[in-house]
Amino acid sequence: MDGFYGKAGKIYNSMKNLKARHQISSEIKDINARVGEISERYRRYQSQYGTQERGFSSSRQANADFDIRAQSLFIEEAQLVGIDKPKAELISKILDDHSQLKVVSVAGMGGLGKTTLVKKVYDDAAVKKQFQSHAWITVSQNFQFRDIIKNLIQQLYNEIRRPVPPEVESMNDIMLSEFVRDFLQERRYILVLDDVWSIDAWEAIKCVLPDCNTASRVVLTTRIADVASASCLGSLNFIYKMEPLSEKESWTLFCNRTFQSNDCPPNLEEVAKKILKKCEGLPLAIVAIGGVLALKDKGKIDEWEMILHGFGGEADGSGKLDRIKRVLLHSYNDLPHYLKSCLLYLSIYPEDYPIEVDDILEKWIALGYVEEREGITRTDIAMRYMKELINRSLIQVKSTWDDGRLVTCGLHDFLREITVSKSKEQSFTTVATRYYTRWPENVRHLAIHNFTDNPQEISSLKCLRSVVIFGYEDPLTTTFLSKFLCGDPKLLKVLDLYGAKLDSIPKQVFKLFHLRYLSLNGTGVKIIPKSIGKLQNLEVIDLTRTNVTELTVEILNLRKLRSLWLDGVGDYSNEHADWGCKCPLGIGKLICLETLYNIEADCDKIVREIGNLM
Repeated sequence: MDGFYGKAGKIYNSMKNLKARHQISSEIKDINARVGEISERYRRYQSQYGTQERGFSSSRQANADFDIRAQSLFIEEAQLVGIDKPKAELISKILDDHSQLKVVSVAGMGGLGKTTLVKKVYDDAAVKKQFQSHAWITVSQNFQFRDIIKNLIQQLYNEIRRPVPPEVESMNDIMLSEFVRDFLQERRYILVLDDVWSIDAWEAIKCVLPDCNTASRVVLTTRIADVASASCLGSLNFIYKMEPLSEKESWTLFCNRTFQSNDCPPNLEEVAKKILKKCEGLPLAIVAIGGVLALKDKGKIDEWEMILHGFGGEADGSGKLDRIKRVLLHSYNDLPHYLKSCLLYLSIYPEDYPIEVDDILEKWIALGYVEEREGITRTDIAMRYMKELINRSLIQVKSTWDDGRLVTCGLHDFLREITVSKSKEQSFTTVATRYYTRWPENVRHLAIHNFTDNPQEISSLKCLRSVVIFGYEDPLTTTFLSKFLCGDPKLLKVLDLYGAKLDSIPKQVFKLFHLRYLSLNGTGVKIIPKSIGKLQNLEVIDLTRTNVTELTVEILNLRKLRSLWLDGVGDYSNEHADWGCKCPLGIGKLICLETLYNIEADCDKIVREIGNLM
């Protein structure tokens, strides 16, 4: 009987589990089908775009030419064609003998090179020596009067090599306006207002500028015809309307950008002219598409034909602005996947924000966008990514050191619109502002712009990979940050708390095991607790402009640390500190260190340990 009941029990259990087994079998089939689909998509992708070695161009020739093309980016604006005549005309208007304040507006759609032209005029030696004071202000859509005026004051005082009076910080808008008027009252000045979007913005700035018959000048660039008209109501004022490049000028610019010469290979001339026609004489469009074509095989016409047919719908009567966006979007679509992530991440930055190159490279690395390769550091690979994006005219160089090294970069307005749109579409980045403080549950990268300490809801943050804070009126507090981190962002890799009002580091931070990048720059933090040793994956710590004067010995547990930026006391404008932060003996154990800034090397043993770092 026992044998009979035993067999019956087995049959019963098998029948009971039949449904579960069937479900598991179905799920395995679904997984196999999905793997097959992914494999097929990969095969199609490879056949369409070719195999690319991650981080580098697909052909050896592209690698060989890479540095030449990268160098050309630093002089590309100086090589723009069709600029001599309008430059001479603007200079003549600026340097005429009229003693009253005069406004010269340069108007035209985006991409025509308004800023480039005005920069040429502004930097001209004859213009420079004609004025006592010089200032360049980028206004942009997000016009903030107070920020603009304080920027102007900073530039005026930098020019005379004097510090801005400390009382300026506590002045209201009216007092700031009077301060500027008093400063400029008897001076001959030239002021550039770049990218003015509204009449209100012009009227607000206009009230600050004195007219004391000193022959001062204001040069304004705008895309809006009404703004140009409103700024030039006086009889002496002048509007210069920019026009697209001629066919000959367009061809010269295209060949210089694409082939680094004035000649086009005969086999590509026909398709190249068809592509160029789509750009309709817009320098931005020509430079952008030239950057794409410069990386294409000159012997494969079919690749160029793909670019031509990819424009699609360019003759449908749509506006020129949309055409520029299409060109830039095509530049984006042409990127390998690893560069797309790097570019999309730049959408976290506010408009016209100067992006520090060293910092963004560190963030790319921390987020896993940069693959490690034998014989070359990830920092060097990240810089190659940056230069390739610059080469494609997707990132603009804003400033460099005297030796040519990159300092800051940025995005063109149109490209920023595209990256922001793409990021939203893919739930890649989310921006929280004082007007919008609710973010989606699956946000991966959160940027906080002008954020107030009053979020509507802090939902689950389990998908969050990075949090970056920018300037804001109400500084982020320890209380809010602690509450925020209780949202359980266990996979957080980048935490940039720049300028937050913190007395200490919230204890929740030390539970972020996957954290690779931690910036406390500009915070009030005084002590780095022993708990820092728990962050075993930390690669970057930025403690500049904090009150930290000494590091705990537990910092030596962070064996993956690559960059350690410490605070120093001294003249930061000269990149010099009189003394730095004290570190424990044993700093030589951090063998992965590539950057070490402002350490107090106050004994021979510390110096020897630093000397052993490779």
